[in-house]
This record gives sequence, structure tokens and C-alpha cells, in this order.
Amino acid sequence: MPGFRPRHGALLATAMARRKFLGLAASSAAAALVRSREAAAEADFGGVGLRLADYKGADTLLLKAAGLERTPYKLSVAEFASGNLIVEAINADAIDVGSMSEIPPVFGAAGGARLAIVSVIKDDVNWQVVLVPKDSKIASVAELKGKRVGYLRATTTHYYLAKMLARAGLSFADIVPVSLAPSDGHSAFMQGSLDAWAIYGYNVPFSIKEGARVLVTANGYLSGNYLYAANPAALADPRRTAAIADLLLRLRRAYAWREANLEQWADIHAAAISVPRAVDYEVLTKASRRRDLYPITDADVASAQNVADTFRELGALPKPVDVAPLFDRRFSDVLGRRLS
Repeated sequence: MPGFRPRHGALLATAMARRKFLGLAASSAAAALVRSREAAAEADFGGVGLRLADYKGADTLLLKAAGLERTPYKLSVAEFASGNLIVEAINADAIDVGSMSEIPPVFGAAGGARLAIVSVIKDDVNWQVVLVPKDSKIASVAELKGKRVGYLRATTTHYYLAKMLARAGLSFADIVPVSLAPSDGHSAFMQGSLDAWAIYGYNVPFSIKEGARVLVTANGYLSGNYLYAANPAALADPRRTAAIADLLLRLRRAYAWREANLEQWADIHAAAISVPRAVDYEVLTKASRRRDLYPITDADVASAQNVADTFRELGALPKPVDVAPLFDRRFSDVLGRRLS
């Protein structure tokens, strides 16, 4: 179901990283930044490597488009298909940093995974929806009672469908829930095997073009929060911590560049993910909000806790999860500054 300055931002981000970030203490999330010119002069990213988990056509492509890909440390990138796989990779010490929805860290924490949430992406929820066939007589969520509804277990669709049903006085026990991967869900929906389908992303505009109708969007049900998580082992290393801080600043500038250059970004992004440019541009311009990166707030922690509690109530989690220990606010000062 998340404007940026061009190339001069890379130099600025590097300078800020050297002056402000290399003094982050490894042992404390509240470690102070080194501010002296002497310390900055000694700062050096030489030999530092950072392992980034990314998705096809996502942050790495955007950094390059915005002219921010040349980092003073070695940035290696591995492509993943889902956030739960990124959580697994972080826990296995195969990745240093990566993003996902609010859901994978909750399930990871329930299984004992080690990770730290270091920043929050605020992004669109308009393309996370419940679809019905064009000629369907279903006009409200309440009318899904007794109907076959497709979704994908332990994803945003599972969460917002539960919230929608609850608001209508229903639960999963009142529908015939069918957990399907997106490709299987699309086939089942188009063949008439589903009365409704909770789905996200580019499946939505493509399905609409094939005759589907949006019953309701997830706006008002999903927070729109997506999380950047880091490997605790990387955060225990002051130099890799500094590299993460630099990367987060670059991403902020890249997201701002994207919003100032949506047409150019649509050209680049559509080609990278092999979707029609018109569809990609529609998704970008009809978003519920513009993507940006923020420091963690108490409201963000509460939102993630609500996700954990909801999945526990649904019986999807084996035990209650306290999400607060997952959040690490050491980059709040960095992320709270105005971009220049």
C-alpha cells in the first residue's frame, strides 16, 4: 500500500556527516554529536561499508536520479521483494539498514529478531484499497458480510481489512477470508472467484483499467508510516552509525527532489519497474501525501503498538509484543533539521 535538492546536496550531506555524526557513541541511543572543527577534520569514512536493503526501482534508483549516489563510504545494495525478508536479513547480520511497513518488525520482534527502528517514512495510502467488480452491487464494507474477500495474511491488507470490518461492526468471522499472494489474488478476482479484494500498489490501477471498482481506500485506516530499520551491530560501530546518518540525510534530499520533479521521476521509475509511464505518473500524483523521512515521535511508537495489538487480537501473533524497545531515536537531531 512513504522538493529535493540536486547534486550539491551530496557534498552538503557529506560535510554535515563529518562534522556532526562521527561522534555518535556506540553504546547509547542518546549519544551526543561531535561538533568541534578538530573532530570533523579527523573524520574519515575510508574503509567504511554500509549494506542497504532496497526494492526494485526504489531508494537506490532515486538517489541516482537526484545525483546523490556518490557516498564517501562504500554502499552495497541488495534487492529484496518484501519487508519481512529485510527484517530476516538484518537479524542475520546480512544487511545494515532497510525499510518496510510497520508490520514486519512486529512479527520479527515476536520471533526474537534483533533490529532497531531509526526513522519513519510518511507515505501514501490511497493505493491500498478494497476492490469489487465493476458491476458488483456491494456498496459498503458492511455488505461484505458472508462474501469471499481476498487479502494477504500478515501484510497491510490484513491489517486495514480488519480495521474496516471492525468499523462496520464486523470481523473476519463474518466474511470468507481468502489469503492469496497478489498474482493469485488478481487471477481469482478477475475470474470471479472473489467478491472483493484487499490489495495495494500497481495492482490497483491495473485492476481498475480491467474493470474493477474501488469500494474503499485505506486512507483513515492505515497510518501511512513506513519504517527505516537498522542492524544493532551497525549502530554499535560509530563509523557505520555515521554512514547511516549520512544515508538518511541523502534520502531526505532525494525524496524532496522526487516531489519537485515528479514528471522526470515518472519517466525514470516507470522504465525501471516496467509499467506504463501514464500509470506510474497517476500513482505518484494521486498519492494521499508526499513521501518524506522524519524523526521518530511518540505517536509513531503508538501507531506501531496498535499494529502489534491488532495482529495479536487477530490471532496472527503468538504472544503480545511491546514495540517501544525497537525504536532508537539517536538520529532525531539529524532528521529534525530543516534541509538547506
